[in-house]
Amino acid sequence: MDVASAPRKGSPEGAAGQRGGGPPGPGRGGLGVADIVFFVVSAAAPLTVMAGVAPLAIGVGGIGAPVGYLLACATLALFAVGFTTMSRYVRHGGGFYAFITRGLGRPAGFGAATLALLAYNGMQIGVYGLLATGTQDALRVLWGVEVPWPVIACAGVFVIWFLGCRSIEFGAKVLGVLLVAETGILALLAAGVLLDGGARGLTWDSFTPDNVLTPGTGAVLAFAFAAFTGFESTAIYRNEARDPHRTIPRATFIAVGFLGLFYAFSVWIVIQAFGSDRVMRAVTDDPLGLFFTATSQYVGDWAATLMHLLIVTSIIASQLAFHNAINRYGLSLAKEGVLPEALGRVHPRHRSPYVAGIAQSILALLVVAAFALAGADPYQQLLLWMNTPGMIGLLALQAITAVAVFRHFHRIRHDEGRLRTVVLPLAAAVLMAGALWLVISNIALTTAAPFTTNAVLVLSVPAVFVLGVLLSLRTRRSRPEVYEGFAAEPPEASSSSSSPRG
Repeated sequence: MDVASAPRKGSPEGAAGQRGGGPPGPGRGGLGVADIVFFVVSAAAPLTVMAGVAPLAIGVGGIGAPVGYLLACATLALFAVGFTTMSRYVRHGGGFYAFITRGLGRPAGFGAATLALLAYNGMQIGVYGLLATGTQDALRVLWGVEVPWPVIACAGVFVIWFLGCRSIEFGAKVLGVLLVAETGILALLAAGVLLDGGARGLTWDSFTPDNVLTPGTGAVLAFAFAAFTGFESTAIYRNEARDPHRTIPRATFIAVGFLGLFYAFSVWIVIQAFGSDRVMRAVTDDPLGLFFTATSQYVGDWAATLMHLLIVTSIIASQLAFHNAINRYGLSLAKEGVLPEALGRVHPRHRSPYVAGIAQSILALLVVAAFALAGADPYQQLLLWMNTPGMIGLLALQAITAVAVFRHFHRIRHDEGRLRTVVLPLAAAVLMAGALWLVISNIALTTAAPFTTNAVLVLSVPAVFVLGVLLSLRTRRSRPEVYEGFAAEPPEASSSSSSPRG
């Protein structure tokens, strides 16, 4: 049936809600709100985003750049309203692809699943290039040591595999420590600037219309939306969350709100550190040294040195968060028969999808080796060329999911208000589509690659989605039982959720 009775507003989740949906998986019930927030925020790598990317946003958007991060936060908050409302009706642990299957049907769900695999692997593997360059910088600054980047990247693959193989609770603790450290160093910088009054006294020039409504604002938004990657992690960990009915929405809004305010505040602080009239000159002279210079001046050289180390740990935290997300995608798809069954094996002690973790790590090693043998640059090519389709893919999934939320509630009986099921999902879909256009139209700013390379990177996203749709049609013919079971609710939840259209 296309329409079935859905759980009423305010009704208890019952046994299905407590256990989570989808196929059997890792140990359940161990993650609280804070744990899931750590996964989402760590995947975004806030210190790395600020020190490595925010100066570029200031360079193209001027001192009004902080508002770009607030606008991106507001858009994602609108999206989160429909997303978290629908999360009470989708007890499957497959993230966006389960939502899209419910709202738009199995072919679209297959396309979303393959696109998610491309996006998350692209984001995770590409960042090994950033890990290599960040570690090289730290070793050079601290000890004057030079280490080839492929050696660092391969060592990073091993570290992430080891951490990912451990229990999800262990991973949350690691991410919690690393996240506190990386946000702590930026908090020290903020305290120093605020206590000293900045370079010219604290001003609010960044938030005036003259500095916000500029031609560069669109480019700033492209950088800003990219800074929120990892948004889906809240739904991916549904099966391992305590009381997911409450945990998932709370973690989603806390993560998005924290990131938006933290980004905007940190960018405003560094502008105050140099002064609104001089920060553009500082960005032009040394963009990647902007935060380090400010930290040395307002906190001390020791803090700037520590920042080099914390950027490395920030990248490791991001890698681990994405690695865990990919493994759980592999687990869900393997349990449903779409991927090889072996990928669905769970570690008997740690309850982690360790075989999927091994497969993802091998893939990462192969990609890193290919770029190294080709003599590629770890930052300009491994990072940017792998991350670009990943970033575009995740934005596309968010836009499609917003449409799926609207379609889902249009097709079932429910007691949710129109604001959460119609108005905000459609508004989010339009805004996410606009964000996607901004990112694609400003793609040269993030890749510094020629037109042909950029075209391949961008077109790979719809190509993979179409490939997933074609896979669904083939599966429907050759393995109808797998097709019918794709993203299905568990038996105990099937009576209270809608079935996807074929």
